[in-house]
Amino acid sequence: MNGRGSSNRLSSTSGFRSRISFLMLSMFSTMAALYVAGRLWLDSENRVYLIQELDRRTGQGHSAISVDDTLKIITCREQQKRLAALQTELGKASQEGFVSKNLLDNSERDSKKKLLAVVGVSTNFGNKKNRDAIRKAWMPTGAALKKLEEEKGIVIRFVIGRSSSHRDSSDRAIDDESRHSNDFIILNDHVESPQEQAKKTKLFFVHAAEHWDAEFYAKVNDNIYVNIDAVGAVLASHLDKPRVYIGCMKSGEVFSQPENKWYEPEWWKFGDGKSYFRHASGEIFAISKTLAQFISINKSILRTYAHDDVSAGSWFIGLDVKHVDEGKFCCASWSSGSVCAAA
Repeated sequence: MNGRGSSNRLSSTSGFRSRISFLMLSMFSTMAALYVAGRLWLDSENRVYLIQELDRRTGQGHSAISVDDTLKIITCREQQKRLAALQTELGKASQEGFVSKNLLDNSERDSKKKLLAVVGVSTNFGNKKNRDAIRKAWMPTGAALKKLEEEKGIVIRFVIGRSSSHRDSSDRAIDDESRHSNDFIILNDHVESPQEQAKKTKLFFVHAAEHWDAEFYAKVNDNIYVNIDAVGAVLASHLDKPRVYIGCMKSGEVFSQPENKWYEPEWWKFGDGKSYFRHASGEIFAISKTLAQFISINKSILRTYAHDDVSAGSWFIGLDVKHVDEGKFCCASWSSGSVCAAA
């Protein structure tokens, strides 16, 4: 009797263990099948993409995709997946309040109404009389300056750098004037000097493009009187041109004699004819948003010459830019239709 009981218990235990083994084996088999199926699905997806790319290239007369191209395609797809994951994380962070200051600044900037133009009036330390005359003649002050921005989309600011010895009387005078008038762009990283006018003009466009979203950015000298409404009308007539450079176009002799007022130290770069390429007069000219952004992005490698108008013109040579010879921007005299005049 005891022998038969022990035999039954052993048989039952053996069967239970067999069922456990079978279940474990089935589970591992299922997991392996799922893993293999997943890998095959991913591989098939990549193969479909590569086949489509192969068909596209073959149809265009290109040779088959190389191994390097295949690796680039797969890497690109992986980067796209990572980007999608990062965008998802950014969305979650935004909902929880963890959004960077730059993203908030850009969001606020995009929500504002787009401006027609930002006008920078280039001035220097000794020209307060010129600035006061401009404020009385054509540049609004106080609440009227803000109203011009809100109603007509035009921002106007005087543009100036710093003295070679920071915080001297010249700097303090400009700071005081700026606090009173609130109509300055002060380029803290630029040393005010007649020889550095081209760099100053470049830095103005960089600053303006980074702080205001406008269709156009214009530079004016502080001895020029303009009809700001007429300037706005001229600029608005070119809104259909994405890359436009507007001004009183000119050329002229390149002077190689150091004693000459218009001496160009790098005169030899302009060829045997010693003649400048066509460029807008520095009295007043305007560029579209795309060109201002181009200057901002490439500021460290854009060359400047002795004169800011020549320098600005050189930045757009070789680019797909529409040069507009605008007679209304020729300020030699206040002729019929002109929008400006020299003091």
